[in-house]
Amino acid sequence: MATFDYLVFIGRFEPFHNGHRYVLERALAQARKVIVIVGSAGRPRTTKNPWNAEERAVMIRHSIPTSVEGGADRVLIRAVSDFADNDELWSRAIQDQVKRALTEAGDDPAAVRVGLIGHDKDASSYYLRMFPQWKRVEAQSVAMSLSATHVRDAFLDRANEAGNLMLVESAVPPPVFEFLKSFRATPAFAALAKEYDFLRAYREGWSSAPYPPTFVTVDAVVAHSGHVLLVRRRSEPGKGLWAWPGGFLRGSERLLDACLREVREETRLKLPAPVLRGSLKAQRVFDAPDRSLRGRTITHAFFFEFTTGDLPEVRGKDDADKAEWIPLTDFFAMRELMFEDHFDIGVHFLGGV
Repeated sequence: MATFDYLVFIGRFEPFHNGHRYVLERALAQARKVIVIVGSAGRPRTTKNPWNAEERAVMIRHSIPTSVEGGADRVLIRAVSDFADNDELWSRAIQDQVKRALTEAGDDPAAVRVGLIGHDKDASSYYLRMFPQWKRVEAQSVAMSLSATHVRDAFLDRANEAGNLMLVESAVPPPVFEFLKSFRATPAFAALAKEYDFLRAYREGWSSAPYPPTFVTVDAVVAHSGHVLLVRRRSEPGKGLWAWPGGFLRGSERLLDACLREVREETRLKLPAPVLRGSLKAQRVFDAPDRSLRGRTITHAFFFEFTTGDLPEVRGKDDADKAEWIPLTDFFAMRELMFEDHFDIGVHFLGGV
């Protein structure tokens, strides 16, 4: 008899590897059904998140051991988006998805035994302690000694391609490896590999610093008559993604001055600096340690608001190949098109999703 009715298994699965499969096997041996929560859904492709939630769900479905009786029907896969700097919203989203899965399966959430399975490997596993209502099941395995980060690095590194592909093949289930081989032939892989090379060179350029560098940036969220001002990034990282006008702080600048400069340089916004200063409504620091793949980057975001009037002319310049006023209703559908945590920055100032 199964110890649990349901076990919840949370991860990003970028990609789904043999360690993940081991945990899934353990879960299926102890529970009637397993709810797999695929995290970081609705994000653009990056070297940290190369595959969308649907692709990762396919990896998982095709990796369910055939030896497990009724395996395919016993694994319920759900996706959850990230919520930058808001663990409470993320936790609620997880709980909502679990409750929905139970209800759709015909079970009463209040009458079933639910547990949480995972491996508490390092500081990033703190989420396992966010659900005290579910009994914890530890699932450590030698198969998890090679992390998803190692697999991604080997997959995206085009140097020593043959050897790296052998490493990937040894680390993932056969169906996942077949998917990854096909993915290498897509334009998406070419763009990711180019960005991987850029980021590696970028970090190597700072490798001789006595301490890991911390970068300071500014971002401008400009709202005008039901629109927001976005720029499309000209180059890596995040080439082709949309972002708030912004950039790095210069040594002689104050933060707000740097923000106004970046708005002028990237958008040619036809508003005088005093008018922009007068429209400043709020500001906030976004300092999540992993918010940028370039390294530790702390950004100071400023929110400027004009409630009515004609939209001023804008034109992409400098680091932006395009600047555009985007209707708010369109912005809230752009999660997968926004650079780094810029969608979450906008949600913070503009309200819900």
